[in-house]
Amino acid sequence: MISAGEFRNGVTIEYEGNIYQIIEFQHVKPGKGAAFVRTKLKNIKNGGVVEKTFRPTEKCETAHIDRKDMQYLYNDGDLYNFMDNETYEQIAINKEVIGDSLKFVKENETCKIVSYKDQVFAVEAPLFVELLITECEPGVKGDTATGATKPCTVETGATLNVPLFVNQGDTIKIDTRTGEYLSRV
Repeated sequence: MISAGEFRNGVTIEYEGNIYQIIEFQHVKPGKGAAFVRTKLKNIKNGGVVEKTFRPTEKCETAHIDRKDMQYLYNDGDLYNFMDNETYEQIAINKEVIGDSLKFVKENETCKIVSYKDQVFAVEAPLFVELLITECEPGVKGDTATGATKPCTVETGATLNVPLFVNQGDTIKIDTRTGEYLSRV
């Protein structure tokens, strides 16, 4: 249990049946009345942000979020299969849980499986990946001072915009959080 007076950024709590991470907190002592703690909470499961106020003595249950490295094996329809590299135990995760988080991840890459009380609710891809471009139109010579881009498809099937000088067959580095091109490899 943690009291609202002990809140810090990054702490995860269980409140009203949901799991929240504290993004921002502020201890407020008005001239009249009792002090309170104003917080911004991010729902870990759906990503929504809410603002709540707590009395400093109010207590919440701390939530222990487990992050485990697992190897992405393959996709089998609506199920994505992962393997624990230490115990070789395999688990299958439903497509709804994964969402778009694996669109830049190849098979056999290591991902973080995020769970609470042994219930998986998210998969975190590696921050940066290197992928081969499978489809890309040739760049058109001309005015490139504006930082012109063109759409390309990578080996996982995802599309992104890349600079004109990148060609089919090149290997590029991608930031998986934003889906942006970083550099050629």
